Amino acid sequence: MKILKANAGSLTNFEVLDFLQSRGALNDPTRLMSSVTPSEFKVYDYLVKTPACNQTRESICEFIEKSKEYQLAKAEVLNIINIRPSSAVEIVPIIEEWENRMEDKIEELAEMIVEVLPPGPSPPDEPNTEEEPNADDEPAMDVSAEATDGKVNNGDEQMEES
Repeated sequence: MKILKANAGSLTNFEVLDFLQSRGALNDPTRLMSSVTPSEFKVYDYLVKTPACNQTRESICEFIEKSKEYQLAKAEVLNIINIRPSSAVEIVPIIEEWENRMEDKIEELAEMIVEVLPPGPSPPDEPNTEEEPNADDEPAMDVSAEATDGKVNNGDEQMEES
């Protein structure tokens, strides 16, 4: 491996994901045969759940080109690519002094981001937390006063069978 330029700059999540895939993170479900370390697999597992998994070099280059008109700092561009905000509310924390720099263009930037950068993976369906009655379960006991002839059994007494 030949290093062209050490520490040339920050990488997008897409570039890190692409690098890990090129080293075999994608092709080794057993995680035993590739040259990817366990910590790199953890990074890979995280990145496949982010917008980076659906991005392409073309979409990133197109975004960088279109974002020049907004005069964003390199760090702001990098954060937008990695986070892929889809509304002005999500963009505001990323842009330093946004009120002075682009108050009237923030919605326009949000629309451009949604248009150019693909969305992240859809979240998995929420598991159903409500318990549904199971036919194999025993029926619930009726412990109302009516069912016990007005007598309440606190567990110390034995109930008489009639």
